[in-house]
Amino acid sequence: MAEAEAPNRSPEIRKDRIHNRWVLFSPARSRRPSDFKAKSNPQPNNKTECPFCAGHEHECAPEIFRVPADSTADWKIRVIQNLFPAVSRELEFQNSVSALGDVAASGFGFHDVVIESPVHSINMSDLSPSQVGEVMLAFKKRVEQLQNCDNVKYVQVFKNHGASAGASMSHSHSQMIALPIVPPAVSARLDSMREYYKQTGKCSLCDIQPNELLIDQSAHFISLVPFAATFAFEIWIIPRDHSSHFHELDNEKANDLGGLLKLVLLKMSLQLNNPPFNLLIHTSPFQVDPSYAPSTHWFLQIAPHLSGVGGFEIATGCHINPVFPEDAAKILRDVRILN
Repeated sequence: MAEAEAPNRSPEIRKDRIHNRWVLFSPARSRRPSDFKAKSNPQPNNKTECPFCAGHEHECAPEIFRVPADSTADWKIRVIQNLFPAVSRELEFQNSVSALGDVAASGFGFHDVVIESPVHSINMSDLSPSQVGEVMLAFKKRVEQLQNCDNVKYVQVFKNHGASAGASMSHSHSQMIALPIVPPAVSARLDSMREYYKQTGKCSLCDIQPNELLIDQSAHFISLVPFAATFAFEIWIIPRDHSSHFHELDNEKANDLGGLLKLVLLKMSLQLNNPPFNLLIHTSPFQVDPSYAPSTHWFLQIAPHLSGVGGFEIATGCHINPVFPEDAAKILRDVRILN
């Protein structure tokens, strides 16, 4: 485990230029950054109740596809419909506006689950780099399928690990929700990145100089703690090459991403005692104004759950982070993974 003493620092307010929001760094709210570990990560259910394990496929919602595609072979990855979807693929998309100007729409959309392994005890960080890469390619394939569906404008890929991060099943899996709208947080991110491009002539992510924020890097990606990290020990993985859409990922880059993602997940798990976390892929809507292309750049975010959200954060949208990003990056960078 890496250890690092927090230097004496005054509170600081930093601007997140990607999301156009402020983050308050208050080291007085913690002791050493390396003491900031998850106390426990309770699992939502046990193996005997798990429909995601091999042999229990009949207990799940309908399958969309599997890897490998041969139905007579043992599967490695399954993409299925969510048994309890937040949106419905059976509805027709309709908008309505009330006399008072309130806007509503039918709950049309797709809510899918990606089961990352047939083995219950396997976490994403336990998979080989190529296996993690195959999970990324399963995401890509399903996103491309959803791109062909009428009225789908945006797909959010996410993973909830641990009960307090929203996971209802302990068997490692990810989810994706396809929506007929572009969520406001996505629009705000695109607008903020476009404004940076207007002011500088550069993509805000291409322009990042990681320096002391760097955790590790590979041929096609860099991993770092963002300058204005919302969460303690937050991690971003950013493609080196400018790319607006996650589904532009090819096989070589997926395998490369798999290795770096596995590495940072292992570092985070070892240093922070396997914390609950959310993994999020921030991409662009399918139909985006071409003028946004030079400024939009997809990336992957890992947000550990090490502290709760309080009234100040809810009221202001300004999060308090007790660990400076430079300290978090050094601690994660110094974690040694034994082969």
